[in-house]
Amino acid sequence: MELESRLIDAVREAAGDRVAYVCYSGGVDSTVVLAASVKAGVETIALLGVSPSLAAAERADAHRIAIEIGARVEEVKTNEMELEGYRANAGDRCYYCKSALYDTVLALAATRASDEVIFVGTHTGDLGEHRPGLQAAMERGVVAPLVDAGFGKDDVRALARRWNLSNAEKPAAPCLASRVPVGTEVDPEKLRQIETVEAFLRDHDVWPARARWHDAVVRIEVEPEMFERLTSDPLRGDLRRACRKAGFRFVALDLGGLQSGSISLPLVTS
Repeated sequence: MELESRLIDAVREAAGDRVAYVCYSGGVDSTVVLAASVKAGVETIALLGVSPSLAAAERADAHRIAIEIGARVEEVKTNEMELEGYRANAGDRCYYCKSALYDTVLALAATRASDEVIFVGTHTGDLGEHRPGLQAAMERGVVAPLVDAGFGKDDVRALARRWNLSNAEKPAAPCLASRVPVGTEVDPEKLRQIETVEAFLRDHDVWPARARWHDAVVRIEVEPEMFERLTSDPLRGDLRRACRKAGFRFVALDLGGLQSGSISLPLVTS
């Protein structure tokens, strides 16, 4: 009960009489913020940024979850692919991505005759990490109610369970562009290839998974307990054919398993 009241109080204090635009992805963090805003009685609109970096499955799931909690969703087309800094993928791609999202939201709000506050799902556990997107939020006065309420990731999941949110245990689902190595240009074709392979894996209940793009090679990351199934026929052959059809010549299974941020991990000899 304390968690619930802390977050709802933070939302009410930040919103006041303003409309709350929640930057919403369908992940557990932004879903908890969205649910809290609805429960707080604040006029709330969930804004789902749509671009080639959003997988169709994630887009559909976001709508499903919003319906469960009775939230209104509007899709907004973001144009981060038009930004040279985003396409360059030099390590600060998220800054340009979030800048495009927040600028789109601000432009939308400016066309409406009401004051607004923009909410995001950042929590305290995000603050110590290298997250260029946080800078974009600070520059635009975006509010993080989870931070204001002192929520870490465990608190977010605990409240999601209390509210019976169907995505309470959902693993992190970074955008498709996170599968492209830093320093390699991001473009719609690479994202299409990645999404095609990951959609195959989802459809065959091999999830969570990542399809890391390495030019002619796709490096598949799954939990180790899925290795045997993935390397046994008929799934092995079907996966190889799906990857070839997506445009990859070779398919590799990463023996390190599912690893957050592995696309930028340094090579080590020990």
